[in-house]
Amino acid sequence: MKFLRQTFESFRFAWQALRSNLLRTMLSLLGVTIGIFAIIAVFTLVDSLERNIKDSLSFIGDKVVYVQKWPWSFGGEYQWWKYFQRPEPTYKEYRFLSDNLENAKAIAAMDFKGRVTIKNGNNSMASLIQGTTFDYNKISDVPITNGRYFTQQEIDVARNVAIIGSDVAENLFPAQDPLGKVFKINGLNFTIIGVQLKKGESLIDVGGNPDIKCLIPYGSFAKMFHSLNPSIDIVVKAYDTDEGMLELESEIRGLMRARRGLRPLQDDNFAINRPEAAAQAISGIFTVLTLAGWVIGGFSILIGGFGIANIMFVSVKERTNIIGIQKSLGAKNYVILFQFLFEAILLSLVGGLSGIFLVYLLSFMSLGSLDLKLTTANIALGLGVSSVIGILSGIIPAFSAARLDPVIAIRAK
Repeated sequence: MKFLRQTFESFRFAWQALRSNLLRTMLSLLGVTIGIFAIIAVFTLVDSLERNIKDSLSFIGDKVVYVQKWPWSFGGEYQWWKYFQRPEPTYKEYRFLSDNLENAKAIAAMDFKGRVTIKNGNNSMASLIQGTTFDYNKISDVPITNGRYFTQQEIDVARNVAIIGSDVAENLFPAQDPLGKVFKINGLNFTIIGVQLKKGESLIDVGGNPDIKCLIPYGSFAKMFHSLNPSIDIVVKAYDTDEGMLELESEIRGLMRARRGLRPLQDDNFAINRPEAAAQAISGIFTVLTLAGWVIGGFSILIGGFGIANIMFVSVKERTNIIGIQKSLGAKNYVILFQFLFEAILLSLVGGLSGIFLVYLLSFMSLGSLDLKLTTANIALGLGVSSVIGILSGIIPAFSAARLDPVIAIRAK
């Protein structure tokens, strides 16, 4: 009980010391404030970017592979001349894979046509038209807020039905329920069977922004837009294990090589792309940004730490006589140590809180599609770093104060 009372007294004494030297306190806060602001601002930016991009990637599915002509590349020389002569994947190859794959949880074919004018009476807009097969909703996220998804029969007979995005609904059918209504794509009537949940702006819209998209059966899409040699993207979903992904890739490679009649020594003339590769490339960028934040903020915090240590040595010298009186009245060494250590920690924490508050204000700024959010984890990180800096900056001055001889300290001027 006595220990707790003395500890509380030490904390109160440290607070009073900081209040009595407000100008000096504020100047010594600057380094820590700037350092914590730099680190937490970068962490908040990276977390927000990562969250935004992951939300975008959710629309292309998890544990999926794309069978395409061109491989995805994230750095290094892109040898496009090797891929230029490759044939495009076809709907017949999709059917072949669909009939023969054993390790696939779902498989879909899809194709896109951008900036197609769609109309309802006098209302029109440019839309992204996507044709797809039945299993698309098992591969990619299709959150329907009003209506339903396609039936197998609608896909098989290529019925003119559509699932539209929220922006399409708002533009073509303002203040109306679009479900069951008819609109025109390339002069053909399509009946709306579903409306997707509004996604909003995104930093990266992989596969197109669903808010302006019209999802229709692949057969209907092919009749409107495909030439004599149509090309598609084939998307295959694996079972939810890493081993399942490897087995699926191997099986796809074997079937595609057999289908295209490739000899054993010939290179693949198709690409098997995984969205995880994009995520890994993005994670590498985030790692660099995070490291840059630590470096920039670290220098500021280091300067702030030296500033706090210098202020603490000055405080010890100024209060040497008071330390001697406290010791002569029975104050233990740890009480004196706590007074100065708490003062350094409190000083650093106030600086850290100021930096975090600046980041909080920054989160209210409009950055387009990027939504900045200061997380609890980043707040805890900022306070933790501030506390450590306070301890490291104050421990030596606090020890020097605690070890003063009371007789010599009282006589000090």
